[in-house]
Amino acid sequence: MWSEKEDTALALFLREKPTKLILSLKAADKKPKYVNRISKEIDCTYSHIIRLLDKLQALGLVKFMKVKRVKYVELTEMGKDLAIELESVVRRLSKIQEVNEAKAPAHAPKKAEE
Repeated sequence: MWSEKEDTALALFLREKPTKLILSLKAADKKPKYVNRISKEIDCTYSHIIRLLDKLQALGLVKFMKVKRVKYVELTEMGKDLAIELESVVRRLSKIQEVNEAKAPAHAPKKAEE
């Protein structure tokens, strides 16, 4: 059985921050992104972003570029393909959630006051 603690690509992408990271890089279009900016965009610490990016680089999904003292990152072709698919999955899941929320009652029943 699959466990989120496993060090696999599956475990990596079924979490919120790595998915947001890939989608943030996709949104950058063809321009490399400054790592610190990504951490602010997805509300994650710089050190955590670096750890995630190192894993993504090991999978061949991102590549780093260093210009003087600034570290930039961009998606590889394989990373771009994955980002398109992830974006589709996120869109589908959002629609599913919207449908389920629409089916839910407008308000929760009030609790009896003691």
